[in-house]
Amino acid sequence: MLSNVEARSRGMVLLEQLHGDGAAQALVDDMAGICPDFVDMSIEWALGGIMARPGLDLVTHELVVIASCVTLGHPVIQLRAHAHAALAAGASREQIIEAILQLVFYAGGAAVRNALAELRDVLGASAP
Repeated sequence: MLSNVEARSRGMVLLEQLHGDGAAQALVDDMAGICPDFVDMSIEWALGGIMARPGLDLVTHELVVIASCVTLGHPVIQLRAHAHAALAAGASREQIIEAILQLVFYAGGAAVRNALAELRDVLGASAP
């Protein structure tokens, strides 16, 4: 089990790698005055603890999170953030689309359509 310091360090590295410079400060600013503990949980637990586990590569971790966002049907901000993160980790546009399409029978057509429409600008439209 990692110490909080080790988990935070690993989490910060992943946060910058997947979401870019300034992502940590943006998260701090977003939660300031409402729930600063959420920042620690996100960095230490979600990123440093779960996302950094060696059982899956970063692309697969991100595709799982994208699938979860699509299945839930409402976390648009997280869907967009994790689509960007998947691309940063090396996922292709096609991998993200296929991961979303896989959910049509599990999450429903409306959830899949809404996710694809929401990510249109992130993934870009292919040439006709």
